[in-house]
Amino acid sequence: MRKFKAALVATLVATMLFGCGKASDEAVVGISVEKLEDVPEVTPAATEEVSEEEAVDEDAPPAEGMVRSYFTNKWVDEEVNKTRPLAVMYPINKEAQPQYGLSNVAVFYEIMEEGSMSRQMGILEDWAGLERIGNIRSIRDYFVYAALEYDPIIVHFGGPELYVSKILTRDDVDNLNGVGGSAMGPSYDAFFRVPEGSTSEHTAFTDGAHVSSAIEKAKFSLEHRDKFEGDSHFTFTGYSNPNTLEDYSDAVEATEIDMAGCYPVTKSALKYDEEKGEYLKTLYGQPQKDALTGEQLSFANIVIQRTYHETRDDNGYLAYQMHDTTNDGYFITKGKMIPITWEKTEDYGPTTYYDENGDEVVFNTGRTMIFVVQLKGKSFSTFKVNGTEYAD
Repeated sequence: MRKFKAALVATLVATMLFGCGKASDEAVVGISVEKLEDVPEVTPAATEEVSEEEAVDEDAPPAEGMVRSYFTNKWVDEEVNKTRPLAVMYPINKEAQPQYGLSNVAVFYEIMEEGSMSRQMGILEDWAGLERIGNIRSIRDYFVYAALEYDPIIVHFGGPELYVSKILTRDDVDNLNGVGGSAMGPSYDAFFRVPEGSTSEHTAFTDGAHVSSAIEKAKFSLEHRDKFEGDSHFTFTGYSNPNTLEDYSDAVEATEIDMAGCYPVTKSALKYDEEKGEYLKTLYGQPQKDALTGEQLSFANIVIQRTYHETRDDNGYLAYQMHDTTNDGYFITKGKMIPITWEKTEDYGPTTYYDENGDEVVFNTGRTMIFVVQLKGKSFSTFKVNGTEYAD
């Protein structure tokens, strides 16, 4: 915009000098700097027909070697796209906040576990330079099934052996297990404690250097494997042509998302920031922030994914059916919400979301928050959008 303003001022000056009859050499020499100050300042409002968004070619990389992220559609270095992401298990307990590495999350999950508590999993890209990641807690098998479609390295600190060891030790599943042991895989020295020597929960961390070293020790592939399709994970649109959901007659206002009925302890919620065009996330009524950057988590897209589940045993361990073709949910973006259906038919195939016309939902460029919630009629299945409760 500064270049545009300077060019317009120059044009106005040239018009003054040469555009109104024949100007003499003396007139040209005689114009002072003070006269130039009388030229009116050109503001964006005075040039509505030329906006910065219109001037940007969204298909042109901003720098050599940059490509569109598979998971957010933002521009990233090509090496970021080649490198497998991490699927990191983050606890959601109040005493575990804030956490490290959240600013590098591309897709974020929240799902209930036993004890009426939920847990988070972040799909982290561009993680190699991170100074700290975590803290890190245990995993459940349904998180593994949710993660596989990103072809990640799974980073966790144990889990219920009876239910997770089979999937974690499958030949194609690469995981770094903080508690070590062959039942759920080795740690490959990927983890450290803060403070050093602590053995209590919420004190296990890793960083980009430790993960890189562990991947080398484990002989895991650092780059995406053939199982990964190598395409955009969602169907994306760019900033200059956002999906506002205005074309949907069944779209409703969705600027305040209250998930407390699904996650009663954490009371996860999001509020739409119209200026930013994204939803800001809170936990326990407070902004959920990255401890490294101080940045509050924000998302361009929100998915509420209703999912069949069962209680497995007297300990309350749960099972979620992450492969399905029969269930529904909601898609939220740009202050609106529409009903959707979803399907996932194979481990490495992406979960795909469809509108009620049967067309694939178009995601806006940016991060995505996915709430996997229990089917309607269950204990943790209701949520509120702009004060209206959704339970059916």
